Amino acid sequence: MNKRVANAEEAIKAIQDGATIMMGGFGLCGIPENLIAAVRRKGVKNLTVISNNAGVDDFGIGLLLQTKQVKKMIATYVGENKLFEQQVLSGELEVELNPQGTLAERMRAAGAGLGGFFTPTGYGTPVGEGKETREIGGKMYVLEKPLRAQYAFIKAWKGDRWGNLIYRKTARNFNPVMATAADTVIAEVEELVDVGELDPDFVHTPGIFVDAIFQGKDYEKRIERRTTRQRAA
Repeated sequence: MNKRVANAEEAIKAIQDGATIMMGGFGLCGIPENLIAAVRRKGVKNLTVISNNAGVDDFGIGLLLQTKQVKKMIATYVGENKLFEQQVLSGELEVELNPQGTLAERMRAAGAGLGGFFTPTGYGTPVGEGKETREIGGKMYVLEKPLRAQYAFIKAWKGDRWGNLIYRKTARNFNPVMATAADTVIAEVEELVDVGELDPDFVHTPGIFVDAIFQGKDYEKRIERRTTRQRAA
């Protein structure tokens, strides 16, 4: 039951070229920073990365774009990254865009063992082209299929060596649903505690979904857009 590994390098040692990896995070919040850095150092190529967004130019998934290790991005919001735009326009990077709710539900469907679901989102747009459609209750729907990956990189606040995880506030985002939708789930946590220290009522991802866990380090926790106002006189 002890799923603890020494570090990110040990956690990703089995990952090979061409792997499909889900990476948690929303904007710059809840990103598996240590795992992304380890993948960059390892140099595996032709990756398909599934994530809400593509990081920024010099952080998050943007680091893997710099080294051209990503072949395809499956994402929803890809702004804030000029390098991503350049690689897509030049044909170096393939992109599959999903409406944000559809991306989340596709992963949830994979984790729940569902064969797909019908959604009105995307009907009559390029998103729905080539997909099965159906009229339900007088409204048109598009069939979306489940989305699964070989690996999921998860970032949590606290975890124990059995793999039970607790996320903190907005950093929860896509991490829990990704933890159900991959063959191998690797979690990095800010604090690794002994079994029994986590209140079971507050565990967001049960350890049964997690294959490896380690305590990360040197988290930057960047702020994507710092907005301030002058104090009142």
